[in-house]
Amino acid sequence: MNGKVRLEKYTRREFREALRAGHFRAAVIATGSVEQHLEHLALEQDIASSAYVAERAAEALYPDVTVAAPMSIGIAEHHMGFPGTMSAKPGSWLAVLFDAVESLVRHGITRILILNGHGGNVNPVNGVIGQWRLHLTAVYGNPIPANAAEEIHSHSDYTNALLQRDSPGLDLRFNSYWDLIPKEFADGVLDVGHHPGHAGEFETSFALRAFPDNVRADAIPHSRDPEPAAADPEKGRLLIDKAIQGAEALLKDMLARP
Repeated sequence: MNGKVRLEKYTRREFREALRAGHFRAAVIATGSVEQHLEHLALEQDIASSAYVAERAAEALYPDVTVAAPMSIGIAEHHMGFPGTMSAKPGSWLAVLFDAVESLVRHGITRILILNGHGGNVNPVNGVIGQWRLHLTAVYGNPIPANAAEEIHSHSDYTNALLQRDSPGLDLRFNSYWDLIPKEFADGVLDVGHHPGHAGEFETSFALRAFPDNVRADAIPHSRDPEPAAADPEKGRLLIDKAIQGAEALLKDMLARP
């Protein structure tokens, strides 16, 4: 955990003064899951991975980016057959995530990247994020210019007036960290595995590089899945570096917008 970029490591005075100094114009909320990852990876694989990428990207862009407290539990009902997995209902999980986003916006941080590390979170967020953008922009964003307001005659006109402006006043995005690794790049690194797969060559290589203590190497030879045996830390380094580069590029684009 890096106290320099993690929001929760600051005192209220320290964070207030950082905002007044123009720091932390963007924030990352890491989402993931605590769930089974076969016999050889720790339960925290998903949230540890997204938080790792988020922190490394924020460190590279310090002091412009902060990392909010990660949402460790995800939507993982499909893994509940394995003890240790923790799962939230989609409605309650999305409600907490929205409240976390809105909390940042209310403090003046209006460029927010939700960086995800768990596949079960993807469809639920994609189903609501458009409505979130509309609501947050309408409530906290820049006012619609008077000349544009005069041209609003339908819901499509209203949506366009809010979001398709040079400066809507809010930029909310959602990406899984593996989306930031081009498929052709990942395919060139991996020998047998899928991108990202589940506890296979991709995730095991990531863990071997980023948090090797979370890998039970003695269990890999006994896995029914042949992918983990092809993992190694160098593959993990290549994949992680590309994911961090992608997160940095995304955040820089957000920071550059008016």
